[in-house]
Amino acid sequence: MEVGSATRVRTSIQLGALTCIVFFLLFILDNRFRVLPDAIHNALPAHTPGLVITDITLATCSSLNLLSSCRLDAQKWHRVEKDLYLNKGWLNHAYIHIERKKESELVETDRVILDVKVGRLDPVTLEKNQGAERWESRSGGIWLKRTSKRHASDSVKAITAVDVLFGADAVEARPGWEILDQPILLSNTGDNQEARLTVRHGPHVPIERPTVRVNKDGKFKIMQVADLHLSTGLGECRDAEPASHNGGKCDADVRTLEFLGSVLDSEKPDLVVLSGDQVNGETAPDAQSAVFKFAEMFIKRSIPFATIFGNHDDEGSLGRLALIQLTQSLPWSLSLPGPSSVEGVGNYYVEVLSRSKSTSHSALTLYFLDTHSYSPDERQFRGYDWIKKSQIDWFKSTAQNLKNSAAHQGYHHIRMNMAFIHIPLPEYRNQDDIVQGSGTFAEPPTAPGFNSGFKQALVEENVLAVSCGHDHVNDYCALLKDPKPDLWMCYAGGSGFGGYGGYSHVIKGGYHRRVRIFEFDMDDASIKTWKRLEYGERDKRIDEMIIAQGGSVVAP
Repeated sequence: MEVGSATRVRTSIQLGALTCIVFFLLFILDNRFRVLPDAIHNALPAHTPGLVITDITLATCSSLNLLSSCRLDAQKWHRVEKDLYLNKGWLNHAYIHIERKKESELVETDRVILDVKVGRLDPVTLEKNQGAERWESRSGGIWLKRTSKRHASDSVKAITAVDVLFGADAVEARPGWEILDQPILLSNTGDNQEARLTVRHGPHVPIERPTVRVNKDGKFKIMQVADLHLSTGLGECRDAEPASHNGGKCDADVRTLEFLGSVLDSEKPDLVVLSGDQVNGETAPDAQSAVFKFAEMFIKRSIPFATIFGNHDDEGSLGRLALIQLTQSLPWSLSLPGPSSVEGVGNYYVEVLSRSKSTSHSALTLYFLDTHSYSPDERQFRGYDWIKKSQIDWFKSTAQNLKNSAAHQGYHHIRMNMAFIHIPLPEYRNQDDIVQGSGTFAEPPTAPGFNSGFKQALVEENVLAVSCGHDHVNDYCALLKDPKPDLWMCYAGGSGFGGYGGYSHVIKGGYHRRVRIFEFDMDDASIKTWKRLEYGERDKRIDEMIIAQGGSVVAP
């Protein structure tokens, strides 16, 4: 018995040693020749599935040289469809091209890019510890560090995607992406809209839509940001007040975002609502760069944000659907395109859940609707478009379905509802028919000429307040003159220096940019609102007032 037992132990040790040797040899062979099947490689935790970038180059062309081409061999190169001159070069055009391959198709001669730099000098002059790989030069001051080592594509260092953003103030908003410090070296480009490479290291990072919930103290704070009017590049200020601020020097987007950041840090909202004209289409030949600038403000602070469109957002390089898809893909975004059967892009709702994390009951519903752009019938209804019947039908059916849902039925306190739009409702227009609670009626509201009846639908579905943007220097909240108040109609006031301000003939000292805050207190079912200014009384709550109490609209 003892001899047999010893034999079994010795055999087990020998088999274990043989197994280790086999695995070791297999590892060596796979590291050199990649002999293991893709299914095994795809299971490795450090693996980056999909495509890797093996080369980057710059193609330039000129209208004067008929033999030049900005499109390289499509069998080898993929072109990033952004003219580095933003289609503003009289004669010159330039495009980034990348060579990309599936990892399973890499051959011995392929070299995977591990790092990218831009500059006039070889980056090796700035490196303390130079590895075995050398920097390779490409046009436009682009330098690549590539390797032919096996499994380099498995590393989180491998470059797996390349894009181009524009502007001295360009930022990245996508996780895993890095924007390069120096712009691509081109001739005859302005500093304001310089082209910058941005690269992704490792795999695509999946994004989960955030959940928003009432705080432990029963409160929920929304910051409404209207009419940012961001550009590609620094942007030019319009009607900046006071004109002498900062010695008269004013870069629109820089000042706008500094203001936005300061209020975010002081108010610490639970949600930011961007109510249209985030992008100033006319000055945004690369709308993606403008979108990333505002989104990055919320992402780095881990604040959920929701967007709707104004009449200027899609006047740049991207249409409404592309813009909402881009925004939807970013961290902390709640934006949705909405049902395709409903007119417009961005008709959706957000449920704010109760404070108890053990339930998914809804305490507050926020509705977002697309108010479109310009009137489709200028002869009969001049000015701006209106909310369509399909949108109103969607809103009413959605509200009814939610009302009967378990998420609503299970909430045993007073629920509240609010809506956000960009272009004001026709009911905002007539100053004689409204009672102002606070704020300034400085310019005639440019509401639609046709009244589709959305205000009445809001009242019927127990929405307590609707807030808009569009008319920058209006910042009031008002009720219709009625024995029983039924709906607060608010303006946020314009926040961005890329949009108009002024109106010094109406507003003493001129218009100062601002944002509006809504604070919901679920304990007493109340809504309080105030504004925050960019200049002057920056730390003060401006025009603070209660607009709802006990789940009902209250008059001022």
